[in-house]
Amino acid sequence: MRNYVIDTSRGLAAAGVFLAAVVHLDLWVQGFSSISTIGPLFMLDFIVGMIIGVGVLVWRHWLPALAVAGFGAATVVAFWISVVHGLFGVKETPTGSSEILAEVAEYAAVAFGLAVTVMLLRQPKPRTQSPSRSTRTRRPLAFTTHTHTRR
Repeated sequence: MRNYVIDTSRGLAAAGVFLAAVVHLDLWVQGFSSISTIGPLFMLDFIVGMIIGVGVLVWRHWLPALAVAGFGAATVVAFWISVVHGLFGVKETPTGSSEILAEVAEYAAVAFGLAVTVMLLRQPKPRTQSPSRSTRTRRPLAFTTHTHTRR
């Protein structure tokens, strides 16, 4: 049976990654593409975000969920380094609508990505039977006496 809490959390984790990736694409289109290092990194952020977002939706495993959390954490850390110290010659401001939207999306990706990772790792593994045992019919043990006559 499917766990709808896990599936909903996977969807929310993917939504966070997709939104953060689209914000980076939007900023890239608005002019960040002309900045030497940051421009390609924003495009890379978009591409990787789309791949990871699709991955967490189609593969019900803890690994893409952990990738979502790592993606969100890495991008929000890079953003705050850019705000506080500057990153590759760019010093960001934390007050723009794109920045706030991406930051909230990245926090959501981290929270839901970690939640999905924990839930999937704690989920009991389904019991599987070997093919030879699953095809046999199980009969109760019966104790019968066999009489053999020799001729």
